[in-house]
Amino acid sequence: MDNSKELGEFLQAARSRQAPEAFGFPTGSRRRTQGLRREEVAQMAGISPTWYTWIEQGRSVNVSADALERLAQALRLTRSERAYIFELAGRRDPAGAAPEEGDAAAELLTAIVGDIGIPAYILGRTWDMLAWNKPAAALFTGWLDKRANPHEPPRNLLRYVFLDPQARKFIVDWESRARRIAAEFRADCRTRLDEPALVRLIDELKIGSPEFARYWKQHNVLERQGGRRDFNHPKRGLVAYQQLTLHPWDQEHIKLVLLKPEE
Repeated sequence: MDNSKELGEFLQAARSRQAPEAFGFPTGSRRRTQGLRREEVAQMAGISPTWYTWIEQGRSVNVSADALERLAQALRLTRSERAYIFELAGRRDPAGAAPEEGDAAAELLTAIVGDIGIPAYILGRTWDMLAWNKPAAALFTGWLDKRANPHEPPRNLLRYVFLDPQARKFIVDWESRARRIAAEFRADCRTRLDEPALVRLIDELKIGSPEFARYWKQHNVLERQGGRRDFNHPKRGLVAYQQLTLHPWDQEHIKLVLLKPEE
């Protein structure tokens, strides 16, 4: 879909909302339009005034990610506004791999997890376990109930599934679940596979797990879905749960995973 008209109208509206004096431009009666002039935006973004005019007019011009980056900075767009123009232009935001608030769950979300009565945990952008509650620690015994070691990497769902021997006994039908988890992980990080942290994790998993290396090479992509999850608990025997994954609206890379026991 060609969103050139929508992109042009959005940039025009964003330009009109800015106060020229905030950018060091003089104000006065000679200004016929509200906000910044097209020439001023083009000057701050380091692009041709004519070309910027074409963008606002909705012409089908090829707007690069670099040009969008400079326009976002020139117009002082918010994170949501910035994401919007990159989405409209069909470009990948080069700053998208660097979250503004880091890979940390909000304090309120972490507190809520502790109040949930069923197993619940929070996954970060590389599927590190950011927080979990007591029911989750009791379920994933031998992993989440262990004391943290500052000399070891963060607890990570991928490391557990593919590198921890006990996971193969704990997860029912481990091979099918592991293959699906690898496909879900690829789908989740498909737009940021060049992030250094992701590259390091994927390399570690490929070296440590022949199965992960094989699944990753297959390039299967599956969206993370809920459904039944069966486990062989060392004390309780076979247990079954229904899994549900939620995303905070302001931190899409974070996942709240809930496991409701089946009756």
